[in-house]
Amino acid sequence: EISCFDKQKVKILLVEDNKTNQKVAQLILRRLGYQIEIADNGQLAIEAIEAKPYDIVLMDIQMPELDGLEATRRIHQRWPPGQRPYIVAMTAHALRGDREKCLAAGMDDYVAKPIRPEELAAALGRWREKVEHSETYID
Repeated sequence: EISCFDKQKVKILLVEDNKTNQKVAQLILRRLGYQIEIADNGQLAIEAIEAKPYDIVLMDIQMPELDGLEATRRIHQRWPPGQRPYIVAMTAHALRGDREKCLAAGMDDYVAKPIRPEELAAALGRWREKVEHSETYID
């Protein structure tokens, strides 16, 4: 483990409309050592990213106002690769082809609901490996 990596400084935005799912994800992430901010839908997520940069966005797929796939497409349109967050789909849609739809929309990773702590930790680990190789971590 690299000592300069501080989980408390990782800027994570959880985009989820379901309050119970928000609490579960927040609890898991807190136990993993991360702090998060929450947006209730894709439109609010875009507004939050406009206001400040995030390292990671944990994006639900089915939400009112603006779903996760369209929000991801808009993030890709507005921010170039070095400036946009790493987007992880978090969805109950674990059917064949759903992962491919998420990745095709521009998401970087995929975690199925119900969220399992080890799967979420693995996704965050993949982000960290990418960051350590590209040095795009926002400190």
